[in-house]
Amino acid sequence: MAKQPGSIAVLGIGIMGAAVARNLRRKGFAVRAWNRTLQRAQALIADDIQVFAEPAEAVRGAQVIITLGKDGAAVLQAMQQARDGFEPGALWLQMATVGIEANDELQGFARDGGLVFYDAPVLGTRQPAEQGQLVVLGAGPEAHRPALQPLLEAIAKRVLWVAEQPGAGSRLKLALNSWVLALTHGAAESLALAKGLGLDPALVVELVSGGPLDSGYFQAKTRAMLSGDYSPSFTLANALKDAELMVAAAARAGVRLDLAEAGIQRFQRALEQGHGDKDMAASYLGLSLIHI
Repeated sequence: MAKQPGSIAVLGIGIMGAAVARNLRRKGFAVRAWNRTLQRAQALIADDIQVFAEPAEAVRGAQVIITLGKDGAAVLQAMQQARDGFEPGALWLQMATVGIEANDELQGFARDGGLVFYDAPVLGTRQPAEQGQLVVLGAGPEAHRPALQPLLEAIAKRVLWVAEQPGAGSRLKLALNSWVLALTHGAAESLALAKGLGLDPALVVELVSGGPLDSGYFQAKTRAMLSGDYSPSFTLANALKDAELMVAAAARAGVRLDLAEAGIQRFQRALEQGHGDKDMAASYLGLSLIHI
């Protein structure tokens, strides 16, 4: 395989997939895109990205396939539909968060389809994705990593190679998601409690800002909660999916995630209230015992 892939197919053009495709094209890669909802993918035509109505056409001739579907079932369905177009020996970067069982199933499909599988979920939401500042948690054979490096540099600020065996990246992603969701719910509860006690919740942010508990993530999520602007960087519905994957994986490993289980209940309340397409900071809106 060439040192730099000549053609890359991106299957799944949501918030993350669109950003990845655009950044690859800006760095000079030939990018071919497909999305289940064709209209969403067609927005990429203005960026000189080829858009296809069928997955098999999108992957035809591509040396690298990137999948960023919403879950394991969506990724598998897209790849099954794409199979007739596979380039023998193509590299498959599976970057969606799909959990352990789905990752194993996808790895088996790659083996049967003659693809080289890389388990490579990403850390980051809309802004880092658009800025090419994602973190990739890679797991897969060392042999082709040099060929993937230019591609990864176009979309990520850091690549952490976790192991040669695919699956390790997905496991680490679930562990890190536990921390991300705990921060989200914790910030929401702190603001809601302050308001419930008759205080301005902005005082919580003022107190944390600049201290050891502060972070860019805390600032971004509390800004959304205080302003009521829940424009999605990562939707609540997707956060609920990830939380459920975490809890399922933990149960199989003999670990109980009490905080994550409670967080699922809050996300479900917010989802039932119609907030699924909002940013996951809408966890704040799932605190339904008080008017916020």
